[in-house]
Amino acid sequence: MSIRVAADGSALGNPGPAGWAWYVDDSCWAAGGWKHATNNQAELRAVLEFLRATEHLSDDLHILCDSQYVINCLTQWMPGWKRKGWRKADGKPVLNVDLLKELDAALVGRSYRFEWVKGHANHPLNEAADDRARAVSEAYQRGDAIPTGPGWTRDAHHTPRTAGGTSATHTTRAAVLDKTPTAPTPAPGHEPFSLFSLDDPADAGLNTPHTLTLVLTPSEHTRLAARAQADGVSLEAALRSLI
Repeated sequence: MSIRVAADGSALGNPGPAGWAWYVDDSCWAAGGWKHATNNQAELRAVLEFLRATEHLSDDLHILCDSQYVINCLTQWMPGWKRKGWRKADGKPVLNVDLLKELDAALVGRSYRFEWVKGHANHPLNEAADDRARAVSEAYQRGDAIPTGPGWTRDAHHTPRTAGGTSATHTTRAAVLDKTPTAPTPAPGHEPFSLFSLDDPADAGLNTPHTLTLVLTPSEHTRLAARAQADGVSLEAALRSLI
């Protein structure tokens, strides 16, 4: 199946109170934002959040944007920036590089196409996304509650992504240092153990590796593998870098 969505952003003052939104219909949309960001950051985040909301699906994505910056970043400029170490032709660092790296990873393995639509031209989906993004930026400006929306609500009508055509999940196991080890239960009559012992860290297990089992979806595993390959490290090292 194909999912048609509009993604949009709004920043009052640019930069200023900012909101992002993606919109499929009145029962399937999401929004969020920040107290201070740029319009381009909000536009990029709208696409990223939609990709995350649907990362478990194999549907073709038809993404409508009124930002030529977003479309050009993701369909034309990004490969060259990556080859240059995320620098532009003039050698200056690429703006919004953290968001772009996340989008680059989120697009791996997805079937998608972007379509530019003129903003504020009565396009129903674009107007709906714009209204919701602006509502968030205005809520931040006023200090009101943020209207976040129902999120993705359509799993019953769409196809889960599969690994090798047989399974909808993929498991990656790695031993990592757990930053919050569980303290042992104190014996009766003894003082409770603290989480960390500053006098003797070994007593609290800080020097002991802890095994953490992660269950990743195929798209999550693909993104992690792509990040590891780009960084020239193993999957385990990529996981450790997130700590």
